[in-house]
Amino acid sequence: MDVSYFLMRLHNIINLESFPLFCIYLLMISLSGYWQKWTKPLNLKPLLVVHNFICCVASFYTFYGFTRGVYKSGYLYSKEVTEELTFVFWVYYMTKIVELMDTVFMILRHRQRQISFLHVFHHSSMLLLGNFGYVCFPYPCIAVFESLNSLIHVALYLYYGLTAVAPNNPPQWRKLLTQMQIVQFLIDFVISFYGIVYHSFCIYSVFYSAAMAFLFSNFYYRAYVRKRKQPEDKIKSN
Repeated sequence: MDVSYFLMRLHNIINLESFPLFCIYLLMISLSGYWQKWTKPLNLKPLLVVHNFICCVASFYTFYGFTRGVYKSGYLYSKEVTEELTFVFWVYYMTKIVELMDTVFMILRHRQRQISFLHVFHHSSMLLLGNFGYVCFPYPCIAVFESLNSLIHVALYLYYGLTAVAPNNPPQWRKLLTQMQIVQFLIDFVISFYGIVYHSFCIYSVFYSAAMAFLFSNFYYRAYVRKRKQPEDKIKSN
């Protein structure tokens, strides 16, 4: 690997406007245990409903905008820059900032167990990548990945919104959503690999899609495949 190329990319990321927010986000998570220790959980149901449905609608807009931009380009691997598509990239980047509130709500509600490595890695990396795509690569070929992510987030935030309204939603929704996320990153991997071979794509796109597919597959295995242990309260009652 060319070290100078790697350092140049690292320099570009550090100089993104989202990088300070990225650092604040990680710092907030590292200190979140103190909030749980010194406060009581907050009831944020109305706010959660509004937040999730706003994210759902915003994701639908970016899905439509990206899909339209790729279609109008006429080629899946096009690197043509248009004002219309660049604006959609900006909106997408803004949604990645708003989606950080997912973690904030978890902290305020004392849902510390939900703040997993997968959750933090996904949210923080998408913040940087959303900003990086908008600033450096607002191309139709990159919009393909963002379009898939937006489509998944339409379903994801619709589920979160419905769960906030009625907490007893069918649990199979969660399983299906995880399956959709795994499929998304497998498709990303295939598109990235072909792009590297024939269209000079950055090799990190393959690494990222492979890493996310692995992390979501690992979560799926632990949550839905591996035999679960007996609930703690059931063990205590025996």
